[in-house]
Amino acid sequence: MNDTQITLTGWIGGDVTLRQVAGGRAVASFRLACTPTRYRDGEWVKGTTSWHTVKAWNRLARHVAASLHNGDPVVVHGRLVADVWERDGKPQTSFEVVASSVGHDLAHGTATFRRPQPATAEPVVESVVESVVEPVPGPAPEPRAA
Repeated sequence: MNDTQITLTGWIGGDVTLRQVAGGRAVASFRLACTPTRYRDGEWVKGTTSWHTVKAWNRLARHVAASLHNGDPVVVHGRLVADVWERDGKPQTSFEVVASSVGHDLAHGTATFRRPQPATAEPVVESVVESVVEPVPGPAPEPRAA
């Protein structure tokens, strides 16, 4: 294939939406903010933020919707796709990334991976056990960046 492959790192800039389309297929979409930083003259300088629309399909879509939230740092790999249309007789173009892989960017924190359970013919009944978690002394966690 001659598709343009792209890898982006950035921060999710809004809620992840999950919807069903024709044929029962699932699609998740979110906006990704990418802000380059450069070390110049002894300090870190932020560049201009670029925003990208990311879409994931089917199983990946369901996993993205269940795992990612506004402000999460992520790495996205996929195909760069151009959408071309006309408005008022003038050609318009927008780009989106159709993801093949999405994950948390571990340069900014830790994550725990959990495989989904295989579907079974019999419904699985889970027991719920409540536990009390004592707060850990120390500084409050930093808020997520938007």
